[in-house]
Amino acid sequence: MIKVKQAFANCFSIVLCCFSLAVNAGDLNLKSGEVFEQMKSLRGDWKKEGDTAGNFYINFSQTARDTVMVENWLYKGESHSLTIYHMDKGNLLATHYCPQGNQPHLQLTSSDKSGQIEFSFKDATNLEDLNENHQHSLAFEWLEDDKILRTESYMENGELKPSSIRLVRK
Repeated sequence: MIKVKQAFANCFSIVLCCFSLAVNAGDLNLKSGEVFEQMKSLRGDWKKEGDTAGNFYINFSQTARDTVMVENWLYKGESHSLTIYHMDKGNLLATHYCPQGNQPHLQLTSSDKSGQIEFSFKDATNLEDLNENHQHSLAFEWLEDDKILRTESYMENGELKPSSIRLVRK
């Protein structure tokens, strides 16, 4: 009888744990959807704060009936790199098309009410070794009116190198 009670208790714990995970996944899905809606506010052209030369800017646009955000880096009128944002089964993903020829897939890992969102490396195509040069993380922070801070980390020769760019509407 004791073994039956223990087995029932173990089974109940497993069911309770699975239910808890399902509830938390639902919360994460809702947050990812809200973050994707927030990202849509980036539509338009952005330049580096203080840049007067105008050789570089980033264009954010939507496509596929507003289910995809495209971040296009332009330098002297030529496309330099792209990052595509979209939902996948409730998760917000970003695929970065690097000039290095690889395509890191990043997933939303955190967001907060202050307006900061973070994506972390999930996997990549055309990348044989994680020490090869590739984008490894990405974050956005909404600042005051029409200003954002875009931060990313690149893996370069096995070492993470962070950089930030403060952007204003063009």
